Amino acid sequence: MRKYLFGTGLFGVILGGVGLLRAVRGNAPFTWRVALAFVSWAISLTLAIGTIIDIGRAERGHVVDPDSPIAGQEERLLQKRLVRKRRLYGQ
Repeated sequence: MRKYLFGTGLFGVILGGVGLLRAVRGNAPFTWRVALAFVSWAISLTLAIGTIIDIGRAERGHVVDPDSPIAGQEERLLQKRLVRKRRLYGQ
């Protein structure tokens, strides 16, 4: 779980959201540009969470959608997980 929370994608989205909230906090009016920035941030957050879900599925041996950034790497991720599990439990 730690590798997901501190991954660069999610970390970048969170920092982007903090920066966006700081920019809006002042007395600036809420314009269409600010609304578009929030929509863009929400899309980025959704994509980062979707990638985390896809990686978790691939590590458990499930097939991910072909439009996923890790499509085709499921077997490699599963083997990596199995090696870690063997090392951890001494099997």
